[in-house]
Parts: sequence; structure tokens; C-alpha cells
Amino acid sequence: MSYLYGKRFVGPITPLILQLREELYTQPYKEVNWKKVRHLCAKTPMKFGKRLKQHIQESQPGWRDKFLSYKELKKLVRLISAAPMLLNESLEYGKAEEQFVYLLNNEIEKFNAFFMEQEEDFVIHHKELQHRIKRVIDTWGPNGSQPSEAYYKEEMAKIRKDIVDFHGEMVLLVNYSNVNYTGLAKILKKYDKRTGGLLRLPFIQKVLQQPFYTTDLISKLVKECESTIEAVYPAEEEERTREVREAITVAEEGIFRNTVAALQTMQEIRRGSSTYGHFSLPPLNLPDSELIQSFQLNSPIPIV
Repeated sequence: MSYLYGKRFVGPITPLILQLREELYTQPYKEVNWKKVRHLCAKTPMKFGKRLKQHIQESQPGWRDKFLSYKELKKLVRLISAAPMLLNESLEYGKAEEQFVYLLNNEIEKFNAFFMEQEEDFVIHHKELQHRIKRVIDTWGPNGSQPSEAYYKEEMAKIRKDIVDFHGEMVLLVNYSNVNYTGLAKILKKYDKRTGGLLRLPFIQKVLQQPFYTTDLISKLVKECESTIEAVYPAEEEERTREVREAITVAEEGIFRNTVAALQTMQEIRRGSSTYGHFSLPPLNLPDSELIQSFQLNSPIPIV
């Protein structure tokens, strides 16, 4: 059991979490040292399979079985590459390849179903938050039907905490898209390299058209959420800083930890070989957000 800002925190708190909390939430937003934040998240990258396993363990429980079955796909690649090809007419080779393609298509369907369900929930939740804000202002605000400074502050404090949590959940969904996209690209490159096949390019072209890859709506909601945060926090800088700190502390700590892990993952999966060529993939879709963009690298993604 640990204590942060006078609040109990259940669960492990790593030095990275503590340093990021200190940098992001104990000073005015505009004075955050983004260079320091990037440095804190710039750890030595590990192999994608291990990074994915760690990321899944750090994810929300309900999300863990929604990620790419990277280990199973990797096993199939080994089976296919070990089978005697005989001009691709080997029965063993053909069955393994068919199973690999079948699993790839199932994975894409899984990503789409989960992503669209979450996206729909976020759209509904975003509208509900806007209605809550309007209702509080119209009822207890200075010009409301029942003006009350005490009720107004109490209800707005609850809304601020919910917005912080909501913002974190949307960042996690963007990261979900990025991680699975990268995993598919990596396993397809591994397949082509080991088997001499040519699945990578057509599958990537297919992936780029999938709902789970299209994060434009979520990116828009992230920006609107950040604008809402700016609007509902107190204008006074000192009080604003205190309110942000309290909101982060009282908000679901698991969401905060997962969001930090997601931002770190987005940084790590965009690393790799310093060279890229004709088959390098386009940049991952990330929200046009000051926080998110501070972690984004301005280069194509070399899948290594």
C-alpha cells in the first residue's frame, strides 16, 4: 500500500509512474517539460512478442483477450517454414498456410468487433458528459435555475474526474489499434521472410481499410475531450493545478497506469531499424493531441 497526494494507492507504483506523475500533474499544463517526458518513456525496446505480452498484462482485464494472438501466429510461421514446400504442393505445408491465413482473418474480425463496440460506447459517453455539464451549469451555475456555488463545485468536480478517466480510456483504444496493426505487420513480414511467401503486402492493404485501423473518430473525441477539460477546470492556475492533481489521484488508478503504459508502448513500437524502404509502412494513426503528439516520431514505421 502506498500513498500519493494523501490518497491510498493499491497496486505497484514503478519509478517511471512516479516520475511521470510528478512531471505531468504537479505543475501548470503549459509548463510541462515534454522533452523530459519523452526521455522518461524512451526505454531500451524489447522484442515485440515480449512487449506485447507485457502490455496485455498491463491492460484492463476485459481487454486482454482482444489483442493479437501473436504467439499462436508465430508458432504457425515456424511450422510452415519447417514443412517441405515441394513447390507449395506439400499437404502439410498447405494445411499450415491455410490455418495461418484463417487465423489472420479471424484476428481482423476480432479487432473490428471490439473496436467498433468501444467506439460506439465512447460516442454515447461523450454525449452524456456534455449533457451532464450543461445540466449542472443550467441548474446550479451562476445564471442557473437554482444557483448554488457548493452544488456547482461538487458536481463539476465529479465531472472532471470522469473526463480524466474517459480521456485515458480513449487513449487506450488508440493504442489498441496501433499495437494490433504493428503486430500484424510484424508477423506478416516474418512469414514472408521465412517462407518466401507474398502475403504481407495484400494483407497490409486490407488492414488499412479496416474499422479498427481507422481512428479518426476517436482522435476527434480525444481533442474534444481535451477542450472540455480546458473549459471545466478553474481559470486560476494554482487552483487548476490542484484540481488536475486531485482528479488524477481519485480517478481510476488502473486507467492512469494503463494510459502511461500505452503511451510508452506507442513510443516503443515506432522504434526499430533506422532504415526503411519501399515496403515500410505508413505512420500509425494517432490523435492530433499535444500530449499524444509529444510521443510521436515523424517517420515511417520500419517493421523489423
